[in-house]
Amino acid sequence: MSTDAGTRTSVVCSVAPMLSVRNGARAVEFYKSAFGAIEVYRVEDPGGSVVSRLSVDGAEFWLSDESPEHGNFSPESLGGATTRMILTVPDPDSMFAKAWRPFGHHWEIGHPLTSHGT
Repeated sequence: MSTDAGTRTSVVCSVAPMLSVRNGARAVEFYKSAFGAIEVYRVEDPGGSVVSRLSVDGAEFWLSDESPEHGNFSPESLGGATTRMILTVPDPDSMFAKAWRPFGHHWEIGHPLTSHGT
């Protein structure tokens, strides 16, 4: 943790993925329904494009409408995803029952494995 000299606030280092999708508003609703995501932040332009920060039990990720003019493409535009998302939850079976390769991104849903003598 460090302190931002300009604002004198603590800054915690973190890394959060940002998913580019088509129809961002619909994607936000999907993640709320399928994963129980909470929308922490949202900006929407007059044309309906969305930038949103979502949280699933404290694990945050960003989502935005694709913007090819800025080099941000959705998996639909690329013909596949360029990354896989791993979501670790206590009950992956119930979470998986509500999800299906949402908006072209590959999600792996699982739980921690117990250690076997190591």
